[in-house]
Amino acid sequence: MLEVKVMQSVALLLLVMTLTACSTAQQTQGDATSEQGEQAEQGSEDEQVTIVYSRGKDDTKGTEKLVEAFEEKYPNIKVDVREMPTDTGKQHDAYVTAFNARSSEIDVLDIDVIWPAEFAQAGYTMELDRFIEQDGFDLAQYNEGALAAAQFNGKQWALPKFIDAGLLFYRKDVVSDDEVPTTWDELQQLAKEKQGENGTKFGYAFQGMQYEGLVCNAIEFVASYGGAIIDENGDVVVNSPETIKGLEKMVEIARSDIVPDNVTTFTEPETYTAFIEGQSVIIRNWPYVYALANDEDQSKIVGNVGVAPLPAGDKGSAAALGGWMTAINKNSEHPKEAWEFLKFAAGPEGQKINAIYGGRAPAIPALYEDEEVLEANPFYAEEGFVKALENAVPRPVAANYQEISEVMQIHISQAMTGQITVEEAVQRMEADIDEKLVQ
Repeated sequence: MLEVKVMQSVALLLLVMTLTACSTAQQTQGDATSEQGEQAEQGSEDEQVTIVYSRGKDDTKGTEKLVEAFEEKYPNIKVDVREMPTDTGKQHDAYVTAFNARSSEIDVLDIDVIWPAEFAQAGYTMELDRFIEQDGFDLAQYNEGALAAAQFNGKQWALPKFIDAGLLFYRKDVVSDDEVPTTWDELQQLAKEKQGENGTKFGYAFQGMQYEGLVCNAIEFVASYGGAIIDENGDVVVNSPETIKGLEKMVEIARSDIVPDNVTTFTEPETYTAFIEGQSVIIRNWPYVYALANDEDQSKIVGNVGVAPLPAGDKGSAAALGGWMTAINKNSEHPKEAWEFLKFAAGPEGQKINAIYGGRAPAIPALYEDEEVLEANPFYAEEGFVKALENAVPRPVAANYQEISEVMQIHISQAMTGQITVEEAVQRMEADIDEKLVQ
């Protein structure tokens, strides 16, 4: 009996020892696993992440310098720049196709000032408020109008990267400052007189292709003669004597001898190329052209670039309000890194770089007092540039703006090529836009 009890005690002792050993082993293994997890987490922070930044073609050094500065500041984040078509309409369609398929290939993207509401509503872009609140990011530093254009349903879906307004650029070695045209009639006359001087081929060039740039030009002509497309009440008012007169002046210039024969194929790059190659006396384009035209690596007219507000019609000068925002793809697999890049690119550092090397007009007003920015873009301090911003007019405000724009492009292009009259064009625009708004 005693022998049995002894054997039971020994067995119990062995069981306790075994369980204790197992428990110790499990604890040791758990501690090791936990340590490995912490090491892995630490390793992931040190691991380099590549994000894809998508934007339209940039012939300036702005994007290159921006990415260089960001990667130097954030060595663990590499930025792969993906170039999109120059045509903003084609850019828009490419994004819609990718995001409808829930593609995560693009992380950060530049979007036109007219896209934020559409992209937010469609679920293409990521709401930024949580990042902004988390980092205490100051939204008050931005131009109010530009910031508002990136909001939808009370939330922030993008950040302004730069603002635009249509400007007149002229060859100072051909046109003296006191000869700069102040009306569209004066422009036609001066362009005709100066055409051919100092190796020039054209008197004037602008964006005449059937795309968004054509709409911007049309808005400028229409507004300068007192017309509008959709009024502040949301009513279609395109069929008016003022709108007709403005578009007639645009068509008159487009079909004259002062512009290239193929002006209806011109987008921004074709226009500024004609200018920096010394072919055109005067052009209409956006502020970044100043940097291009003074870039010794690609311009033949360095130091001979003048800037002025666009000519006036019966009601004064008008410039299309433009600009671009930066947003994050809702399906990005690297939202944290994407936000760091967006915050840098659209923040003071990025906008300063873009202003100095890319000629992009900042959406942060304080940068217009920065000495380096003004040294690179002295016209920012000129009365002509200030007036251009003051005279900036928005494109028609509509939830389905893209459809409205396409209607305008079609009928204005038909008028420019002589397929229909301007009166017929505005009548068709009135009917088609009214139908789109009803939907």
